[in-house]
Amino acid sequence: MKFFEKAQIEHLSLALGRRQRLSFAIKTATTLKFWGARGSIPTPGAGTVRYGGNTSCVEIRSGGEIVVLDAGTGLRGLGNALAAEFKKRPLHLTLLITHTHWDHIQGLPFFAPIYNPHCRLRIVSSEGARTGLINALTGQMESTYFPVPFSELPSNIEIEELKNYSFTVGPVTIRTLRANHPGNCVGYRLLAPDCLITFFPDTEPRPGGRDLEMIDFIRDSDALILDSQYTAAEYKRHVGWGHGCVDDSVALAIAANVKKLYLFHHDPDRTDKQLDLLLKHARRVAASRKSKLKVEAACEGMTIQFPMA
Repeated sequence: MKFFEKAQIEHLSLALGRRQRLSFAIKTATTLKFWGARGSIPTPGAGTVRYGGNTSCVEIRSGGEIVVLDAGTGLRGLGNALAAEFKKRPLHLTLLITHTHWDHIQGLPFFAPIYNPHCRLRIVSSEGARTGLINALTGQMESTYFPVPFSELPSNIEIEELKNYSFTVGPVTIRTLRANHPGNCVGYRLLAPDCLITFFPDTEPRPGGRDLEMIDFIRDSDALILDSQYTAAEYKRHVGWGHGCVDDSVALAIAANVKKLYLFHHDPDRTDKQLDLLLKHARRVAASRKSKLKVEAACEGMTIQFPMA
């Protein structure tokens, strides 16, 4: 397995012509696509067709860079799409892992680009998580569980532990914040030239939107992707489990002046019809507070282009 150094960012000439400027503007437009939004375990079946049953995976493209958030089972579909798009062309990816619970890493062995020698994959984890991440990623590909060892992958893979909580991927500035979830778990804040995206797939906000550090971190987000697994009644039975209540998610987003909230980490037992009702409830809560917050429930295949209308 080969390792690579971080590519230097190319600087544009001030003498760009009109056509070049237009091309660059198109290239830097940020898009976001959900490949998996389910929590805990994949849930295929007739009751989860619309919102999807794959676990945590989100793709963000900005300025020619491809950043992937989490490697749940949704990563498989993304990998197949990338393989079809890039074929034998070089493919450079950055994968940000929030934590190593299985529903956030189990898609990696089935990610087509890691079997392509033209792929360069940078896997980033939070400070203190590198050893655990390496063990988790390589362990799930040992012969007991999988036929191809991690060490025999032909792609160029680098596993990096963050030495600080702010770094860049092309034009995107990324920060991390520790999530309220068992184990070493973080959320990510991605500031692109045209938007701010924050991603907390597993966290338990303090009730009533009073988590001041979290509010500051997600403030003014164009898109907040947030763990909203439980109803208020369900949450009372699961306090301390590390997952959020939809009412608290709405309160947190309003307190932070978020433009759009995407409910995420859907309960594995939640059907499409039940998620419809949960989404309606979230919208009613926002409306009752006379807030301009828009709320959606993340679903597989949903694509957002920034800036949003």
